[in-house]
Amino acid sequence: MKNVLIVGAHGQIGQFVVQKLQDQEDFSPIAMVRKEDQLKEFKENKVEAVMGNLEDSVDDLAKVFKGSDAVVFTAGSGGSTGPEKTVAIDLDGAIKSIDAAEKAGVKRFVMVSAMLTDDRDQWPEEMKTYYIAKYYADRALKNSKLDYTIIRPGMLENEAPKGKVSVGDKPKAKSVPREDVAEVIVEVLAQNNTIHKTFDLVSGEEEVKEAIKNI
Repeated sequence: MKNVLIVGAHGQIGQFVVQKLQDQEDFSPIAMVRKEDQLKEFKENKVEAVMGNLEDSVDDLAKVFKGSDAVVFTAGSGGSTGPEKTVAIDLDGAIKSIDAAEKAGVKRFVMVSAMLTDDRDQWPEEMKTYYIAKYYADRALKNSKLDYTIIRPGMLENEAPKGKVSVGDKPKAKSVPREDVAEVIVEVLAQNNTIHKTFDLVSGEEEVKEAIKNI
């Protein structure tokens, strides 16, 4: 059984990932959280949980990552924070996680990025800091020694999962339910053809398992 550390486990996508990995025979989720009440919550639900903060040092994070077979990065500063926190979490926190994974001997790393990250001409002015952070975090991961996959979902929705997606570059649709993103993450971890791949993700017409198989 592979141990999967979820960075941002208490976030909306992160919680779905934890739940779905709990139902898998081949994976065991480890929820990384930064608050004691979150730690208690996961443990009460029989989920292994550890304390970790993306504003800690690489060495501190590496100690948390040690023993994991894969890291899923779903953390984000959130829409209500300013540029400083976006840089600290979405950029520096992501890059420190990449460095910590390498230092801890973790091989597999799945990054949740954002659609349009690779196209500066499409960045909304009001979200420019966010896209800059995502762009350089993705670039750092691609330049690492890790077996990475970068998932770039469109606009995230809280509606019920559709179970069908479209993956690839510049898809026609614009959005995807958060739970479908989590399902894609689980499939990415299960299918090695996704290693060293980067793809956009939106709702579509293909079953998740088949869509990931055909990347």
